[in-house]
Amino acid sequence: MSRERLYGTRAIVLRHRDQGEADRVLTVMTPGLGKRTLLAKGVRRPASRKAGHLEPFTHVQLLIARGRSWDLITQAETVYAFRGLREDLERAAYAFYFVELVDAFVQEEDEHPEVFDLLLQGLHVLEQTDRPALLARWFELTLLRLSGYQPVLFHCVECGEALQPVTNYLAVTRGGMLCPRHGEGRSDAEALDVGALKVLRYLQTQPVEAVLRLDLSPVRLRQIERLLAGYIRFVVERRLRTPDFIHRLTPA
Repeated sequence: MSRERLYGTRAIVLRHRDQGEADRVLTVMTPGLGKRTLLAKGVRRPASRKAGHLEPFTHVQLLIARGRSWDLITQAETVYAFRGLREDLERAAYAFYFVELVDAFVQEEDEHPEVFDLLLQGLHVLEQTDRPALLARWFELTLLRLSGYQPVLFHCVECGEALQPVTNYLAVTRGGMLCPRHGEGRSDAEALDVGALKVLRYLQTQPVEAVLRLDLSPVRLRQIERLLAGYIRFVVERRLRTPDFIHRLTPA
């Protein structure tokens, strides 16, 4: 095989599906080539050496051959398997949520090295933290920022004036907050108390280490989760699957 047809890259496996009798189609996120769809031929055969390296949220080094429909994975070597996530059902559920989010936000072949870095960081932190729900909220807001969908939280999207420490309104259809004058009475805007807005701003602007030190009540955390879920659903125009599984796994 000519060298011109071969290229290598690191990747994180986002998902896979079976193809034919023994093959598998993978969607991966790479640091330099964006999101790619690749074919792993024969990977479902018992003797395949690549199968264990190509599971979801595995950080892997790939050697790839250019193909007509899909490029072909010729070699795969695990960089980091995230074994700590796979051995804990709750952490595994959040890991699947992180890769589902990235898959939903990134288009095929769009280069987003910062999103790759975020996903890798998020998975590493998830393996260590005992606060995966709070980590997920930080991950969501950071991904929204990197993808260009950051909600406006410091001024009114209608008049541009700085928000005062009173009840303001979140309008997902407008991409952020409305002041009382422009938000009150709108059917598409939800009232946010001062505390909720402070939490959202902190999650949006602070590093993950600081975020994980936040002391939030379960009620407040569920409120923030619901607000961001609605915002994300509006952006990606569909309901993601993993959150429902997480809710069944960790009932309130």
